[in-house]
Amino acid sequence: MMLVDSHCHLDRLDLTPYDGKLEGALNNAREHGVGHMLCVCIDLEHLEDVLTPARQYDFITASVGVHPNEHEGEEPDCDRLVALAQDEQVVAIGETGLDYFRSEGDLEWQRERFRQHIAAAKQTKKPLIIHMRDATADTLKILKEENAAEAGGVMHCFVEDWNTAKAAMDMNFHISFSGIVTFNSARELKDVARKMPLDRMLVETDAPYLAPMPYRGKSNQPAYVRYVAEKIAELRNIDVETIAAETTDNYFKLFSSARRPL
Repeated sequence: MMLVDSHCHLDRLDLTPYDGKLEGALNNAREHGVGHMLCVCIDLEHLEDVLTPARQYDFITASVGVHPNEHEGEEPDCDRLVALAQDEQVVAIGETGLDYFRSEGDLEWQRERFRQHIAAAKQTKKPLIIHMRDATADTLKILKEENAAEAGGVMHCFVEDWNTAKAAMDMNFHISFSGIVTFNSARELKDVARKMPLDRMLVETDAPYLAPMPYRGKSNQPAYVRYVAEKIAELRNIDVETIAAETTDNYFKLFSSARRPL
């Protein structure tokens, strides 16, 4: 059985249990069946830290983008993102999107940044990684206005309802489930996990954030994506091997420039 952690931040992991060595966390993930990981960029100042593990290991790929909550650092335009995305390790644009939970005031800068990422994804023909928090209507509106369906992508760490999932899928986006689906309080999200077409589903950790049960509240790591897959399998009353096979196939079809293990 092989799993893909479709969204993690390897440059931000707590490596204390592994004597400060990333290799320890990667080995633990591999021992838990994780055969591939996508290391996601949130600012350009640390892009090299995102790219380094992807250059060192053939089972890691990377993205390039600036998170909607990042206020400091370089503000990328489409041309800059396109240039950075030429790196052979980069398989996606993002994470990008809108987050009204942590930001206040006039957020037009967030929306403009989002549009620049969509334009870059369309130009490079690399899928988008979308972050959406307390901004559902505007996120879907901009995706539609900018014809983001041309690039497609994934709604990362999805926490919305079934109607929102359908709207995203109608625009050529996959739905990715994180450890939140294992939380007892996530009733609506569990319903989405039950209804989701298997061919549009991904699983992720968002490590080091959002650790699943039974590690909720602790530092997350890619090995724990197995708990996400197991919970979805339980909700759908199917075996976890099916979830692993489907989500792995989906990942390599969506991120088509990623290297699939032989």
